[in-house]
Amino acid sequence: MDNLLTVLPLAVVMIAGPQIITAIMLATSEKALRNSYAYVGGAMVASTAATAVFYYAARALGLEGSDRESGSVVLDWVLVILLLVAAGRVFLKRHDTEPPKYMQKLQTASPGASFRLGLLLFLFMPTDLIVTFTVGTFLASHGEPLWRSVGFLLVTGLLIGAPLLVLLVMGRRAETVLPALRNWTNAHAWVVSEIVIALFLVLQFQSILSA
Repeated sequence: MDNLLTVLPLAVVMIAGPQIITAIMLATSEKALRNSYAYVGGAMVASTAATAVFYYAARALGLEGSDRESGSVVLDWVLVILLLVAAGRVFLKRHDTEPPKYMQKLQTASPGASFRLGLLLFLFMPTDLIVTFTVGTFLASHGEPLWRSVGFLLVTGLLIGAPLLVLLVMGRRAETVLPALRNWTNAHAWVVSEIVIALFLVLQFQSILSA
């Protein structure tokens, strides 16, 4: 259970940046509901698949187990390095407020395009790759079953689906709330991500020192 709670906060890093901004913009698009459902679906498929692939890859390499074998300690250091890379990337891009070019077409996007966008963003964004690698290999190396990643995946889905939930609850009033949410996220998401990464790094160093 402790290992499950350890990886839950990393869901915040999964959605920070273009991922959540895209979700907000799709929630104000011409086909808002259908696009939002499709986007969240694509994001969840990608997150689940990537986490599972990294989990089973770690097991195939013989890194599973609750004991602190040398291979597991090496993996802990690999996770530390990757998380430092993620933290550095988040910090360097903290002032990038210009939306990517693809966002210019989101207002007229189709559900199919929204699904593909969720799939691609959550599969190939460097920070998301680092996080799914971290979650999958962390659970495998600590002897946890794959289903323990469900909590992390559900929190990821809930966070990336937040604009959709706002739309469902508030209806047309969401047109004023969502732009404010977008602006706040643009300004502060990097800070939240850095805090989460720092907390996980502390836990990783504790794990290494106790080995």
